[in-house]
Amino acid sequence: MAMAFKMATIGMWVTDECKNSFMEMKWKKVHKYVVYKIDEKSRLVTVDKVGGPGEGYDDLAASLPKDDCRYAVFDFDFVSVDNCRKSKIFFIYWSPTASRIRAKFLYATSKDGLRRALDGIHYEVQATDLTEMGFDIIQERAK
Repeated sequence: MAMAFKMATIGMWVTDECKNSFMEMKWKKVHKYVVYKIDEKSRLVTVDKVGGPGEGYDDLAASLPKDDCRYAVFDFDFVSVDNCRKSKIFFIYWSPTASRIRAKFLYATSKDGLRRALDGIHYEVQATDLTEMGFDIIQERAK
């Protein structure tokens, strides 16, 4: 196994694949978003899905399970009021009400460790359903 970053909170590990996918999204713009999941047996945070550069926010929202928690990062590109192209990276903590209590606890206690491993996140959104992480919320926060 490649080197992994240990999350001090409850002994979860962030794989190099997680950090590498994030850096490819941030610097090379190869991905539009990355979805992460926790493998409870191996105690690893791994990449669940990667969205290509042609995919959008709706594709990210559609990829999140209705009954399990996930983390996601989304690269939001926009034009500012002074007509400059900008990019902001959002960290999304997805914890739907239908997910198991154990999963909610595991993801909640591991969130800060993953955020520290992914350097360059601008904003965080926590959502229990899709209305709490709508595209309008992302646009408003990025201003």
